[in-house]
Amino acid sequence: MTFPFSTLMVQGTTSDAGKSTVVAALCRLLARRGMKVAPFKPQNMALNSAVTIDGGEIGRAQALQAQAAGVAPHSDMNPVLLKPSSDCGAQVIVHGKVRADMHARDYDRYKTVAMQAVLESYARLDAAYDAVIVEGAGSPAEINLRARDIANMGFAEAVDCPVILIADNDRGGDFAHIVGTLACLSDSERARIVGFVINRFRGDIGLLEPGLAWLEQQTGKPVLAVLPYLHGLFLDAEDAVQSVQQERGNFRVVVPVVPRISNHTDFDALRAQPEVDLRFIGPSQPIPPADLIILPGSKNTRADLAWLQEHGWPAAIARHLRYGGKVIGICGGFQMLGRSVDDPDGVEGPPGSTPGLGLLDMTTEMAAEKRLARVTGRCSFAPAAVSGYEIHMGVSHGPALAAPAFRIDGRDEGALSRDGQVLGTYLHGVFDEPEALAALLEWAGLAGVTPVDPAALREASLDRLADATQPLLNALERLQPV
Repeated sequence: MTFPFSTLMVQGTTSDAGKSTVVAALCRLLARRGMKVAPFKPQNMALNSAVTIDGGEIGRAQALQAQAAGVAPHSDMNPVLLKPSSDCGAQVIVHGKVRADMHARDYDRYKTVAMQAVLESYARLDAAYDAVIVEGAGSPAEINLRARDIANMGFAEAVDCPVILIADNDRGGDFAHIVGTLACLSDSERARIVGFVINRFRGDIGLLEPGLAWLEQQTGKPVLAVLPYLHGLFLDAEDAVQSVQQERGNFRVVVPVVPRISNHTDFDALRAQPEVDLRFIGPSQPIPPADLIILPGSKNTRADLAWLQEHGWPAAIARHLRYGGKVIGICGGFQMLGRSVDDPDGVEGPPGSTPGLGLLDMTTEMAAEKRLARVTGRCSFAPAAVSGYEIHMGVSHGPALAAPAFRIDGRDEGALSRDGQVLGTYLHGVFDEPEALAALLEWAGLAGVTPVDPAALREASLDRLADATQPLLNALERLQPV
């Protein structure tokens, strides 16, 4: 059979219904057929991002979907990315580059401009690929966002593409979610939905079948597939920090969940390492003893520094170091390790300066220009390769940088304290290279491990996800071209 759609959009009845993984699975399945396929998300709101081959920045989920399709991630795959810096404000990234920081109301008015960028990127992908698999955002039933919508049905209507609608069975209420979503749509929007997907099902399918028959009778539309709940997938999260934490090994790693944590996918490799017990610690949780504390990236470094102060982290880190523990700071977390973070022009918020933790002799000044780069190099403290990507606004200066943590692309990067207990780096993905993962764990006190290979785990998970999604592709291929 041949795939009947040059463009297909995947929308969900709720956030986290499984849109990202279904798009990734369809990309992998079509790529297996020899088709040239591209993922596309018109507008994404996420603090997990990736650097593209053209030097831009897109949502991390779209980079994963590009990997599933076997193509290099490009800024056209996510032309509008919103990175929240406060409850009502976000950095607006268009075609991979920072356009402005906007209040939510200002961005709502800006959507007509953003839609032009979306359509330009889509047109380029549509011309270059056999198929474009589009991911919606949130739900098309968000009535308050319907005006000037560019993320869901507004886009589908603009390019006249068919839509499949996904509901999360594991969350519950999936039949109500589907029927309620349809009730919130216009006649033309309902007409372009070609069928439904019940996602994350576990249990006896026979008990679900009466509900499926009722749904098809009520809506006049088919249930295309019931997809299983898959445990243990190693895939990049779009945004939310994984809440379920399982005790694994005896080496304890603790990460504070600051309010604007970014690129927490940096810790996926540690979570997968059998000897490591990785813990994300939120505001209501006590700070436990640890072997290693890692300060994560942040979209608002000064505000998150204030959060650390408010929740007792400086004292806990000082105590941790007195007992011989190690500390790593990544990107914004690296900036926090210095003497101060200065923002004279108000790049991330109100202008001003915030004292840092004082663990590295350096200062950071925020700058409007964002550095975006994919890099490779070597560890300074071990004979190990490292790779990663830089996404940051701000430049650090000071004596601490004379003792770098890494040597990348012919230059020094990061810092390593004189006593060897504190390491800072701007590199996201620093644990993803197995050699670097083993070297960093040994530096932190866990020697002799066989490091996991995140790339191999990710590939295996994409294949497993695609295999489970094959019934959906089969059902789509039986539909008439739209």
